[in-house]
Amino acid sequence: MAGRDPFDYPRDWEADVVLSDGGTVHLRPIVPTDADGLVAFHAKLSERTRYFRYFGAYPRIPEKDLKRFSTVDHHDRVAFAAFLGDDIVAVGRYERLDDGPSAEVAFVVSDAHQGRGLGSILLEHLAAAASECGLRRFVAEVLAENAAMVRVFRDAGYQVSRAIEEGVLHLEFDIDPTEESLAVARSREQAAEARSVHNLLHPSSVAVIGASTEPGKVGHVAFVNLLAAAFTGTVYPVNAEHRSVRGVRAYPSVLDIPDPVDLAVVAVPAEAVESVLDACLAKGVKTLLIVSGGFAEAGAHGLHAELRLVGEARAHGMRVVGPNALGVLNTAPGIRLNATLAPRLPGRGRTGFFCQSGALGTAILADAEARGLGLSTFVSAGNRADVSGNDLLQYWETDPDTDLVLLYLESFGNPRKFARLARRLARTKPIVAVKSGRHAVRPQLAATSTEIDEASVQALFEHAGVVRVESLAQLFDTALVFAHQPLPAGPRVAIVGNSSAIGLLAADTARMQGLRLASDPVDVGPQAPPEEFAKAVREALTSPETDALVVVFAPPVAIPGTAYARALRETVVELGQRKPIVSTFLAAEGVPDELAVLSGDGVPTRGSIPSYPSPERAVNALARVIRYAAWRQRPQGTLVRPAGIHTEQAQGLVRELLESESGKTTLLSDADVVRLLGCYGIDVVPFRIVSTVDDAVAAAGELGYPVTLKAVDERLRGRPDLAGVRLDLASEDAVRTAYETLREVSGDDDVYVQRMAPKGLSCVIGLQDDPSFGTLVSFGLSGLVSTLLGDRAYRAVPLTDVDAATLLREPRTAPLLTGYRGDEPADLAALQDTVLRVATLAEDNPEVRSLVLDPILASPDGAFVANARLVLGAPPSRPDTGPRRLRAINPLD
Repeated sequence: MAGRDPFDYPRDWEADVVLSDGGTVHLRPIVPTDADGLVAFHAKLSERTRYFRYFGAYPRIPEKDLKRFSTVDHHDRVAFAAFLGDDIVAVGRYERLDDGPSAEVAFVVSDAHQGRGLGSILLEHLAAAASECGLRRFVAEVLAENAAMVRVFRDAGYQVSRAIEEGVLHLEFDIDPTEESLAVARSREQAAEARSVHNLLHPSSVAVIGASTEPGKVGHVAFVNLLAAAFTGTVYPVNAEHRSVRGVRAYPSVLDIPDPVDLAVVAVPAEAVESVLDACLAKGVKTLLIVSGGFAEAGAHGLHAELRLVGEARAHGMRVVGPNALGVLNTAPGIRLNATLAPRLPGRGRTGFFCQSGALGTAILADAEARGLGLSTFVSAGNRADVSGNDLLQYWETDPDTDLVLLYLESFGNPRKFARLARRLARTKPIVAVKSGRHAVRPQLAATSTEIDEASVQALFEHAGVVRVESLAQLFDTALVFAHQPLPAGPRVAIVGNSSAIGLLAADTARMQGLRLASDPVDVGPQAPPEEFAKAVREALTSPETDALVVVFAPPVAIPGTAYARALRETVVELGQRKPIVSTFLAAEGVPDELAVLSGDGVPTRGSIPSYPSPERAVNALARVIRYAAWRQRPQGTLVRPAGIHTEQAQGLVRELLESESGKTTLLSDADVVRLLGCYGIDVVPFRIVSTVDDAVAAAGELGYPVTLKAVDERLRGRPDLAGVRLDLASEDAVRTAYETLREVSGDDDVYVQRMAPKGLSCVIGLQDDPSFGTLVSFGLSGLVSTLLGDRAYRAVPLTDVDAATLLREPRTAPLLTGYRGDEPADLAALQDTVLRVATLAEDNPEVRSLVLDPILASPDGAFVANARLVLGAPPSRPDTGPRRLRAINPLD
């Protein structure tokens, strides 16, 4: 196989990667100008490291070897270097063997950076590059005593064969990703990215650069807030004009601080941030938190500066929060970090909060405190140029201090990765999210965001088990139930109160939300004493028919409401906290003092009963929690490949069709669609295309009566009045009449003649390619009404059997498939099998840019595809596929 031109540089192989200790390096293919860097790198290697790599002393690189090492063709000979700043800290390379499918692989890591996971990262990226270049197998020669390198290969998740001769291990393994290798890579990714956020939220020292002595300045506020929170580490003000700030010694530059600095809070004008970055890089600061504005939100010049800043920081091992960020919080007693512009450290709780908007951050923190919602950690990322919500999801997954995750999102940087991380996290910790910006992305987020349509967003959240809400008010309403109450076992809700009117409002809302009433609402009457009220609560909670309780209370005139609150709380404590309770109590919002169970810090904690100003809000919040609990209880399902699939044949056909069109996006002919679908066991009801009435009659006889005739023009076939379709033609005369009628309507001699499928409900199954999120499978009933109402369900590929079954039941019109009003139910198993075959086709062939099966007739006898439309094109690039990497930063020229 011919190599590339050495100057055909594969820029898409470049990547910023997070190491196991949370630091970063920049990975890129080696080019000839790296020769001096390779010499310097080699000179710093210890004799032992050189011996392990080269099986001998090899004190310096000979000129001939240097040329070979630095000049590669990026195809048969590939080399990657990991850079920290301008210095090479690791090198990995492969060389194809004898023009075959195998290559020899080797790498070396500088002594100072061994143990940071660079070997496994180089192996992942080399394997991905090799696979792209047609290689299938790696071989490696490793000294048996080189235990660290042996572990890199052994622990990568590949099936490694090994042989040993004279102290040298010969290793061989296929490089196609396996379930185990992917799981290993994902696990390492999670640990590394979680560690980088841990470094951000657990600093031992913080420098405030731009700490001002003037109370109104941002730098003053940031510094004072750190002191007021009683941060357990050391705080250093950096101010070139004053010797101290608020009585604390100040330093002219971060470089003048005598001790290490973990976190630098930057509060200087935008034009000064670049020089601050240079100083922080020289100091070895781990994380930069930029509260300064004037970057992407200020226009193209600011965007350029922002992207350049992040690229430079990552290349030198540093992560960046912001710019334009409100800051970060950690309420842990051993940290007490308030590196934000919000004046107070909120109460300690077990809820993590990520917010993209700096402007809303202060209001969010105040609202959380007012409602009695304690936080574990909080990050407001502003322009989100580097650290994003995905990083926080990685951290919270293993954070023992966080049980609930709240997100305020305006856009997605990597939607596909978000879905993967959220789905995994939501299995153990609820995620509640507000997604604003439905129709536009803020300018400052555009460079690091992907705009996806609303259907994709909804599919993303549903697939991942994320509880989506429409406003911050709904976010907090729902969070209070998750934070303070247990998950329900089912959807049966009891309602107890002292007002029949309020109880009926609660009952109506419960029914609208699809919940089941355990019984009629219990009304103890407006004058019932606290004891009777408590008795009704006890009976509801102890009933085996109750999964959750709604308490609606209007204070009586003669008895203080606090007595009823005390009776409610004491009853719950007596019975133990087994079923969730929400209330409309004293018209309070949040957790009233009378219903609170306080932590040692005086913050409402587990067992507190949330209250809402109206029964509708109480029940709506509870309903979201019930739906989440049902999602979590639902089996995850199994990835299924239906029988009778011919993958290689299909992929060969796809290549052939694309080559015939020079790779251009193309709508396939009917015959080619039938061939490709046939490879996946999806049969289209037999048809013929004819051009004369006699041919139509002949085709009908060949296919077998009854038949249907359809216009070739899709616009006519899709009309509600079926102007372009003639059904149930049982005779030659009927075919002749239908042909002449269709020819007059369409003005075209060509007509479809198709065998009549069994009568059934007309459905549509589709593939929708989202450039960032991946391929979505959609399902709904055909027809104008369903289309106008947007009654479609979506799931992301790949699908499990549970995903496919759920997809069929989600449209509002789905009950028509299951025997609505006595009709015979459709064969859902056949419909589900078709969905899984369509999903498998999409997974195997990313070149399939869209597919529509419409109609597919769902009947008691099976599912019959009557028409199919398929578009092929060059496969899109997919974020979150391939080896580990951070979201790409592409500075403008």
